[in-house]
Amino acid sequence: MKKHLALTLAASLLIPSAASIQAAPKSVVVDSVEFNGMDAPTTIEEMSKAYSNATIDVKYSDGTKKTLPLRYEKLFKSTDTFNMKGKQVPAGTPIDAQGNPIMDNSVPNDPVPFISDAPDSNSLLEPLNGNSGKLHLVSHYEYQTVDHSGSSAYGRVPASMTLTSLQQDKKTGNLTVAGVEKIDFAGTNGLWIPCNGSLSPWNTHLGSEEYEPDARIFEQEIGTDKDSTNVKAFANYYFGKEGMEKANPYWYGFVPEVIVHPNGKAKAVKHYSTGRFSKELMKMMPDSKTAYFGDDGAYTMMLMYVADKAKDLSSGTLYAAKFNQTGTENGGSGDLSWIKLGHATDKEIEKYITDGITFSDIFETSNEPKEGFSEIKTYANKQQVEYLKVKPGMEQAAAFLETRRYAATLGATSEFNKMEGLALNTADKKAYMAISDQSKGMEVNPTDPQDDIRLPKIKSGVTYELDLQASQKDRNGNKINSSYVAASMKGIIIGEDMAKADAYGNTAHPEKVANPDNLSYSDAMGTLFIGEDSGMHTNNYVWAYNTKTKKLSRVLSVPAGAEATGLMAADDRNGFAYIMSNYQHPGDELEGKSITAVDKEKLIETIDKEIGVNKSGDVGYITGLPSFTKAKHDKK
Repeated sequence: MKKHLALTLAASLLIPSAASIQAAPKSVVVDSVEFNGMDAPTTIEEMSKAYSNATIDVKYSDGTKKTLPLRYEKLFKSTDTFNMKGKQVPAGTPIDAQGNPIMDNSVPNDPVPFISDAPDSNSLLEPLNGNSGKLHLVSHYEYQTVDHSGSSAYGRVPASMTLTSLQQDKKTGNLTVAGVEKIDFAGTNGLWIPCNGSLSPWNTHLGSEEYEPDARIFEQEIGTDKDSTNVKAFANYYFGKEGMEKANPYWYGFVPEVIVHPNGKAKAVKHYSTGRFSKELMKMMPDSKTAYFGDDGAYTMMLMYVADKAKDLSSGTLYAAKFNQTGTENGGSGDLSWIKLGHATDKEIEKYITDGITFSDIFETSNEPKEGFSEIKTYANKQQVEYLKVKPGMEQAAAFLETRRYAATLGATSEFNKMEGLALNTADKKAYMAISDQSKGMEVNPTDPQDDIRLPKIKSGVTYELDLQASQKDRNGNKINSSYVAASMKGIIIGEDMAKADAYGNTAHPEKVANPDNLSYSDAMGTLFIGEDSGMHTNNYVWAYNTKTKKLSRVLSVPAGAEATGLMAADDRNGFAYIMSNYQHPGDELEGKSITAVDKEKLIETIDKEIGVNKSGDVGYITGLPSFTKAKHDKK
């Protein structure tokens, strides 16, 4: 055979013919989706349960369309028991420093374990062992609403998290529980009111500690004050006999990070360099260094953290925002400038606490205006005006242990109200922030020490869009080492307050979002999901908001009186997509509502029978979504 003929034949074996190229099927994948919302519940049956009958229109890259039904699947209730160290323990039961269930002795001679009715944040981790690996879910149990006697237990009982191992059906994607374990926080002196949370870009869970106890009030030892009493009660429950010695408010108000190892074991650490304030959650940006926080409560702040190293929260720089208002339309708008508070490592701040630092070690105080003292008003000290002066050499301690107070002395805006969830739109370089209740410090308040924010009162809240920019400088002209600095914010989803309740007890428009709380953005769906924490809606909802078309769709209803929590859009877990969503404290505060459309007493009775009023909550998810990673012809 001639040489050139041999080469031609060999080449023909390597290069497919035009016919074979045309015959190869192209992958048909999801091009876009659109949610079709569900009606608000109208019957006792609907109002007393968590459900979805919304649908999703799916358009594929070959032009075909499908409409898929959505449904809500419960994974477990907080009262469901699981084998933990050889004992059957309810999922919502907190454990003490020795790993034992914390008991409720409020009824004499009838000890029972505490069981939280408030499941909150979910992080559905990426598979730990590569593709098709087992899935794990980290969930919060925010607080205990009432004890066995019916008295309030809020903030007095240590909180907890669980690690759930899940089985995933390879054909349908349906999730079932393989086991539930409590996560040990003994190394961090316990866990204080963990509200929302997020999944880090490096596949760890970032938790929260909301409504940090006030160290000034604690130091005054006012036995009847809730901040002082709660820290002591918390310590007694958690540490036992050593409780009074270890009671210290400065251990709480930070970000706990939960690392789940490939063997399925979890380790919890707290990051003291992220500052101490009422953390709703910490949301990381794509650089794995920059983060923003929800700071829940009245007279709170917008804060930003920039870690020294990517995927490492053990040291970094903390900034606080100055809000410069630009408008009041659509809820409001403003430009943001940033004030550097300081730099610290976890070890530096932890040492202050271990060494027994107190509020009076950090600040001098005055009861009236005084030269050299700053007049401030923050969430701390029951939002009373304070006159403070940082003691020489205590700037770092002030910045990271009394973050809001210190930032206010530097001129940062401390007027935000009920700053809750955060989400990230990677493609458009936008972040979203929920102001659940736009009132109090966010209104016009000319007698306050500051009056930076002068926006319309909207009790049902506003969801804001933050524009993220590179090449930004702080107030002193120094470069901020981040390409994700929030430069401005504007309202995009506005609630509508109503003058009087409708027949279902709603005092906010039922076809609009009321009191946005949890936020989660799906890059694959181009959709912002919003979960409500609303007393203005009798039933709270999860909404889907298309950021391009601006269409708002109700996709989940939870039981009357319950809050929608644990919201997380997971675009791809072994080829399947989920919207994680829980609910907490069902039936709460219904007695005071004006409900005439249905029999209110029958509604409360039904919720109590089916779930238990203020006794249990569900951990679950919305299913029925298309796969955003599998080709259409690969689906069964």
